[in-house]
Amino acid sequence: MYYIGIDLGTSAVKLLLMEGKGKIANVVSREYPLYFPHPGWSEQKPEDWYAQTMAGMKELLEGFDRTQVAGISFGGQMHGLVILDEQDNVIRPAILWNDGRTSAENDYLNSVIGKETLSSYTANISFTGFTAPKLLWVEKNEPENFARIAKIMLPKDYLAYKLTGVHCTDVSDASGMLLFDVKNRCWSKEMCEICHVKETQLARIFESYETVGCVLPAVAQELGIPGTVKVAAGAGDNAAAAVGTGTVGEGRCNISLGTSGTIFISSEKFGVDQNNALHAFAHADGHYHLMGCMLSAASCNKWWMDDIIGTQDYAKEQAAIGKLGENHVYFLPYLMGERSPHNDPDARGTFIGMTMDTTRADMTQAVLEGVAFALRDSFEVAKSLGIRIERTKICGGGAKSPLWKKIIANVMNVRVDVIESEEGPGYGGAMLAAVACGEYASVEEAAGKLVKVVDTVEPEPELAAKYEARYQQFRQIYPTVKGLFPKLK
Repeated sequence: MYYIGIDLGTSAVKLLLMEGKGKIANVVSREYPLYFPHPGWSEQKPEDWYAQTMAGMKELLEGFDRTQVAGISFGGQMHGLVILDEQDNVIRPAILWNDGRTSAENDYLNSVIGKETLSSYTANISFTGFTAPKLLWVEKNEPENFARIAKIMLPKDYLAYKLTGVHCTDVSDASGMLLFDVKNRCWSKEMCEICHVKETQLARIFESYETVGCVLPAVAQELGIPGTVKVAAGAGDNAAAAVGTGTVGEGRCNISLGTSGTIFISSEKFGVDQNNALHAFAHADGHYHLMGCMLSAASCNKWWMDDIIGTQDYAKEQAAIGKLGENHVYFLPYLMGERSPHNDPDARGTFIGMTMDTTRADMTQAVLEGVAFALRDSFEVAKSLGIRIERTKICGGGAKSPLWKKIIANVMNVRVDVIESEEGPGYGGAMLAAVACGEYASVEEAAGKLVKVVDTVEPEPELAAKYEARYQQFRQIYPTVKGLFPKLK
């Protein structure tokens, strides 16, 4: 049997066809536009997601026996606000995870409602990218749209609705809305009241591996697949990537170097750090996880290469980098503000330490190292909780760089395990579909049988010591310049 994993990203939807034993049979990617109607705003049209997903699935299945497709599931960009009217039409473009317009609403939630109160209701505090402050923004700035809301959804859940007709979400994605009681895996009545929404406007909650329904007859006919194909709820992109890298169960770690960057730590028990520097979310395996998320990771390198240097030859630029651990240039990777652990939408990207002998390679190296240092900031929070991590999986576009993996291993001073498949969220989505269809009894069983480590990057003691000193310098830069950022608007 075949299982389709749909990775709904910020720049494209990536579709993966997996055989029951885990072999990837085909991968297809379809891009769609990203809109920036004002500085700091970020939007997409849900209709574009669905159109490209359907076109992508048709392409994905070309040359394969479509009657053998058994299940579909998702990994999707988190936090985006999709609002539908009573006829299930999209009211306005989706406000995305990296949109920074909700500073006032975010401040209201954290300062007036209070971080302790929010944490008691949801296990998290408010961040500008979360869904709840977006709802407050729409209520204040687009009251006519707010009044029309019949359903509040997340990006991948809109696809699930279009495929099945069911308004659904999963526990991992819902955790990032600030409307969800993570510990008890249900909607928070208190947060609904604070955000002036009714629980009936929210989707039905499923575990990530549960079936929400079968594909609609019209969808089955258009794709040429059986009407019995099951659609599983799926997961937020980071939880899906964790499934796809085998980061399930107790104390496993995954680092994702995608558009955003995350450090993801799975746990069998619910837990929250006292400063809420890390997100405490429900996991796709039925348990929980802690996650530190930086808003710009591989996108920093893409910005530097494409827009500043003006080259597509990433490997050539990295080949010019000489000695590691000795760079005198530092880069704060806050091109879209920052989430974990600073929660500062005003933070900006910053180079510091340049001199007349600074080279292009030094600047490129600083970008790669800056992302690694910023990830370590969240890693340090996890260590302060007594969590001991000696190795991590890695995924995302940035993980294709051998140099970047080496930098990560030595900045973190942990072993970095490279897995056979680099298709984290899409592969995780296909695995969740396989569990929903009974191919595997649990997410843990699927991960144990399908995820294979093919290489390990070991930290080098001498280099790790050099990076330790560099990191201690890096971590002083943000507190020093923090007060300047609000004045640069």
